[in-house]
Amino acid sequence: MPAPLRFTRRFLDELPGDTDTTPYPRPVVGALWSRIQPTPVSNPRLLAWSRPIAHELGLDDERVRDPETARVLGGNALWPGMAPYAANYGGHQFGNWAGQLGDGRAIVLGELVRPDGACSELQLKGAGPTAYSRRGDGRAVLRSSIREFLCSEAMHNLGVPTTRALSLVATGDAVVRDMFYDGRPQQEPGAIVCRVAPSFLRFGNFELPSSRGDGKLLTTLTDFALRHFFPELGAPGRDSYRALLHEVAARTARLIAHWQAVGFVHGVMNTDNLSLLGLTIDYGPYGWVDDYDLGWTPNTTDAGQRRYAFGNQPGVGLWNVARLGEALLPLLGDDEREVEQVLTHYQQAYGTAATTHFGAKLGITFAGDDDVALITELSEWLQQHGIDMTLWFRGLAPLVLADAAPTAMPAGLLATAYQPLDADAVAGGLRWLQRWWQRVRSEGRAPASVASAMQRANPKYVLRNWLAQEAIDAAHAGELGKVERLLHVMQRPYDEQPEHQELAQKRPDWAKDKPGCSALSCSS
Repeated sequence: MPAPLRFTRRFLDELPGDTDTTPYPRPVVGALWSRIQPTPVSNPRLLAWSRPIAHELGLDDERVRDPETARVLGGNALWPGMAPYAANYGGHQFGNWAGQLGDGRAIVLGELVRPDGACSELQLKGAGPTAYSRRGDGRAVLRSSIREFLCSEAMHNLGVPTTRALSLVATGDAVVRDMFYDGRPQQEPGAIVCRVAPSFLRFGNFELPSSRGDGKLLTTLTDFALRHFFPELGAPGRDSYRALLHEVAARTARLIAHWQAVGFVHGVMNTDNLSLLGLTIDYGPYGWVDDYDLGWTPNTTDAGQRRYAFGNQPGVGLWNVARLGEALLPLLGDDEREVEQVLTHYQQAYGTAATTHFGAKLGITFAGDDDVALITELSEWLQQHGIDMTLWFRGLAPLVLADAAPTAMPAGLLATAYQPLDADAVAGGLRWLQRWWQRVRSEGRAPASVASAMQRANPKYVLRNWLAQEAIDAAHAGELGKVERLLHVMQRPYDEQPEHQELAQKRPDWAKDKPGCSALSCSS
């Protein structure tokens, strides 16, 4: 018999909540959460689960495979000690203040005390309506759930800070969605993902009470965050509030620099989708760049504005940090210089993180303007000629081992282009390769060790949209093997894995304009 699990109730016990427990949409004032029970589904069935995070949580294989676990992770039952709730927060969406938002289709089951003593929130996404569902049904479809399940674990294994995904459960119920927002809704299979994080606190949790002038609630929440997630910053007070803002800014900057380095595009960087802990949170219309394009966005809703395009992410992170700073101004004596200082801190942290990541990808230690020019020239060349970002960077490491700079563009790198390169393009790429090779060798490090380090900085496998869509299509046909295979391969994204070579190729022509493979809606 598995050992009993232990849950705590810090969020509920230490922060004010809503006295109304009904799921009807409404303004919730003076409270940071609303108690709510998941809405049961007809036939919860465990489709997939991540063994690594399960074991970190103290859930062994026997417990996960127990039919009762599928009922809990599908919203039909609770383990002893669970106390479900939905969080209340606001946010800026596409640059505009949206007011109260909240967990419209996410319900925290409880805070699990892990074997190492740390706490993790278990949150069901798609478990039914809450006080914050507005006009939604609180459900999620299988396609979006597969994407979130796989991407959470893929990002973790890439080394990118992220929420995790414990499980993927089919509900047995249909969900109606208008995938293309074209007035043609269709029924789709429903599913629920169990997300895991130390906390799902986001910028919007602080923005909402601040926007309402509720200084007491803002202080209570900020003190809670300091005690439990940033205790090293000291006891609550103006100095620790300032330190908190700077720490969150730095974590956000480092996170986005990591996104840029692996070619990940979040797609909907609203302030309610930015984690206080610096985690990647809320996987919706995300994507990985195939042909390198700083203007690419995976979000069809953002197709016109391109606010959240790949190249805009660092600047949007800065903008969002400014909004968090404004929300915390009442705790900082309303001194706007505090926000100006934190924005400078963000920019410095981003610059340091970005040069570290891209230096590792290129096998150099950034040392000045010449190195900045080297990566800038590469970025321009990659974008101008439609080069696959992941394959290009992965293909550089073997060149370090050569006794001399390349005298011709290697065939493997030529093959990373989505269209044949003309002579001028090839010549430009070769000139860059020669300068880069000389720069790598100038540091005097052993070529084998440089090449090995570059392999560890440049993934071979990323969860490209077309790969995820193939797994989704197969799952809709009742075949889960592709989901399991992707989960397995993405656990070792920096390894060669020759038996899975076909998962490390350019986007096929058929996937360029196929729904789910290029751009996605927010309901995807």
